[in-house]
Amino acid sequence: MKNLTKLMCLLLALAMVFALCACGSSPAPAASEAPEAPAESEAPADEPVDYSSMTIDELKPLIQTVTEGKLTIATSPDFAPYEFYAIDADGNPQLAGFDVGMAQYIAEFLGLEAEIIPMDFDGVLNELAAKSVDIGAAGLSPDPSRMDAMDFSDIYYFGGQSFVTVEGKEDLFPTLADANKAEYSIGAQNGSIQMDLANANTPDADIVSLVKVTDIVAELIGGKLDGAFIETAVAENYAKSYPQLKIVHDVPYEAAAGSAFGISKGNEALLAAVNLAIAAANEDGFLESAVAEANELSTGEIIEGLLPDEAAQG
Repeated sequence: MKNLTKLMCLLLALAMVFALCACGSSPAPAASEAPEAPAESEAPADEPVDYSSMTIDELKPLIQTVTEGKLTIATSPDFAPYEFYAIDADGNPQLAGFDVGMAQYIAEFLGLEAEIIPMDFDGVLNELAAKSVDIGAAGLSPDPSRMDAMDFSDIYYFGGQSFVTVEGKEDLFPTLADANKAEYSIGAQNGSIQMDLANANTPDADIVSLVKVTDIVAELIGGKLDGAFIETAVAENYAKSYPQLKIVHDVPYEAAAGSAFGISKGNEALLAAVNLAIAAANEDGFLESAVAEANELSTGEIIEGLLPDEAAQG
């Protein structure tokens, strides 16, 4: 009996050992068998926005301007037929020119109010570089040297560059190279492409930098300058009022031979919208009529340069 009791106790102990083993946790899998962690998903990079493919209705809500609801435009009104003051029937000066007409057309096309601010030409460049205005409308040539300060619209008017002198001095300049002499005073507008052309073509001459084209013409006629570099359309316009002004040479210009609007740097939606407006103005005939009207007005009584109150503010 005693032996039977010991046997039963031994069997019970063995059963408990097997039960404990069965309830134990399974061994951890080897490192080589561990399941791989799911790869982290990478967020796709933002795709660049192609503003040039958008319609004007798509662009309008994306356009940012210096003043909400307005398109602020800087211009230099000493550059007929691009921009100048025409004297109306009541004797009052009115800002005119095909740049002015185009600026107003662009603002309306964008659903904005045009605010045109007259200033000297170098002021237009400075205000654009400072992003204090949205657009520069001043017969600007899209020269690569200006690309860091502003963007440029498509070319809206194709022109050229000229070397001019006055009647009686034409024989001094049988070629453009003949103007490159120390004894000659050659004028060009400060900060302009024409100043670059003067430095490139007549580096040995006495180059005179003047603020306004009107000053250049006055000094030519007054005998203080022997020659000057002036944009062709502007030179032709001055020659109508001053027959003694003579265009003697076309000046080669490797960059785009035309005019564009300067656009505040990085404002891609505005740039795309302005290009659409230029295309529309060409298609509907507005630009052609604006050029014709400006040419006609510029042969009448005009003022070129800032008005006295504008000059005082500048």
